[in-house]
Amino acid sequence: MNAVKPLVNRAGLTEAGRIVVKVGSSSLTSVSGGISEDALTRLSTVLAHRRNAGTEVILVSSGAIAAGLAPLGLPRRPTQLSSQQAAASVGQGLLMARYTEAFGAHGVTVSQVLLTVEDLIRRTHYANAHRALERLLNFGVVPIVNENDTVASHEIRFGDNDRLAALVAHLVKADALILLSDVDALYDGPPKDGALRIPEVNSPADLEDVTIGRPGKAGVGTGGMVTKVEAATIAASSGIPALVTSTANAAAALAGDDVGTWFSPTGRRQPIRLLWLAHLARIHGSLILDDGAARAVGDGGRSLLPAGIDRISGTFEAGDPVEMVDRRGRVVARGLVNYSSVELPRMLGRSTGDIAREFGHEYERSIVHVNDLVVL
Repeated sequence: MNAVKPLVNRAGLTEAGRIVVKVGSSSLTSVSGGISEDALTRLSTVLAHRRNAGTEVILVSSGAIAAGLAPLGLPRRPTQLSSQQAAASVGQGLLMARYTEAFGAHGVTVSQVLLTVEDLIRRTHYANAHRALERLLNFGVVPIVNENDTVASHEIRFGDNDRLAALVAHLVKADALILLSDVDALYDGPPKDGALRIPEVNSPADLEDVTIGRPGKAGVGTGGMVTKVEAATIAASSGIPALVTSTANAAAALAGDDVGTWFSPTGRRQPIRLLWLAHLARIHGSLILDDGAARAVGDGGRSLLPAGIDRISGTFEAGDPVEMVDRRGRVVARGLVNYSSVELPRMLGRSTGDIAREFGHEYERSIVHVNDLVVL
């Protein structure tokens, strides 16, 4: 059930048919470091009431690692990946048990959905994730989504659930994304210094002179306001409005009140793989283009051919994300390269016909196909 018209401001949230809500670890954590029963129950109550009023709700929730710290005797979030994975494995079940009880008190069923980057950028995985979430929503369930921290590595993870939430909002074609934390809005400076709330962001230019905060001292989360802004920008760039506010303001936000910072849509919906390439992909190398190729790719949206590459930088395999850079060092685009850094040097500056005659017809494909690149 989606809203008939796109939301143009926060007041439209009262009519949203499908929303994605993300809550961070800092909003769910108690003073002692574990999950706060009160905080989780209050948020669950707000979202359950909205679900019972007819809105489809997807909750992207951090907190698995934080929930697993105490049972493992860990005083703080570990830096070692394997210890983070162990804490997530223990904590995810505890977190879901608490959500099941809290939502169940209002007659709402919840489900667990664990995702990795692969689930959202590979076509078959993406289709499966989409079907599963749609069916859950059809049943009236509130899916509770988290990154699969138990198996995700540094190289294949979203990096923070804020970014995951932006991609999930795109995946389910949500009417809006709401990002909740312990800060009530984006400010034009440190709030303690008398900074003013930024009520609305209509384009990235609105944030050019704004200093955005990093994670706080609690040490249980990974984002901070910077990742909220990045996630809101990702959503807005694909046509989905976003609101950044505090968990305490969740009910007011859903009621369309003037709270938080509203990010107006700045672009159209695009394939989720291109969103990942533009904002989240770990770049493995660079292709330095001549002026003609830079124009063809950047302005014309063309595939990149070997004749237009001056040189390469970095080490990468076929299928890795790379940047395409002009001779002045400006990043023109990002894309998935079809050849490794070992194969490419002998192909540079040559036509595909010459290359095919020397190396075989399998080398006739472009270096980066237009369907696998995003212009920046």
